Amino acid sequence: MERTEIEQKVRSLLIDELEIDEDKVFPDSRLKEDMGIDSLDYVDIVAVVLSTFGIKVNIEKMKGVKTMAQFVDYLDEELKQK
Repeated sequence: MERTEIEQKVRSLLIDELEIDEDKVFPDSRLKEDMGIDSLDYVDIVAVVLSTFGIKVNIEKMKGVKTMAQFVDYLDEELKQK
């Protein structure tokens, strides 16, 4: 899967599944501060990532993920290892 496709799917996930305002979803947007993602949203993200990408989220690796671009990078790396 190409990085651009991953980015499109993440964008859709954030807008459709977590109901984040489309105007707040950009690569450099911070997940917590700009998009308002909280700990309950992260639980949803874990489930959606598993169903969408077929990978389990590594919570330790996700601790350093602050922006949408970093999230896409994380998923891209995980998918390459799959």
